[in-house]
Amino acid sequence: MRVAIGCDHAGYTLKAHVAHAVAEMGHEVINLGTDSPDVATDYPHVAAAAARKIHREQADRGILLCGSGVGASVAANKLRGVRAAVCHDIYSAVQGVEHDDMNVLCLGGRIIGSALAEKLVAGFLDAGFDPKERYVRRLEKVKDLERRAE
Repeated sequence: MRVAIGCDHAGYTLKAHVAHAVAEMGHEVINLGTDSPDVATDYPHVAAAAARKIHREQADRGILLCGSGVGASVAANKLRGVRAAVCHDIYSAVQGVEHDDMNVLCLGGRIIGSALAEKLVAGFLDAGFDPKERYVRRLEKVKDLERRAE
């Protein structure tokens, strides 16, 4: 799987660990920066870069990190076809994919540690969308909201 990973300066330390873990899991890492915790980086820039990779089908999934994960999630969700959510528990990271076809996991670099992040990422990347009728119906309603917003 191709996984676009990006962060702002607040998510840098955790991103380095997450990117290594994703590669160790056998996935291709698409590094979108930032590459230093010492340079202030605004999360919308990095979130947009990851979201574009998803939108253009150049990445299968994305992982974004900022201080809380919230800003990255808000920014990424502005692009069509992106379903990003902050998940700091394993149930949500897995169920978000299975029920909602979440394709971008957002994590708070100032909220969680590397051990939990690795478990969240593993659950997120191992999960697949469950094509039960109710999940497909709900996903189509979400996509309809996107179409109507234009």
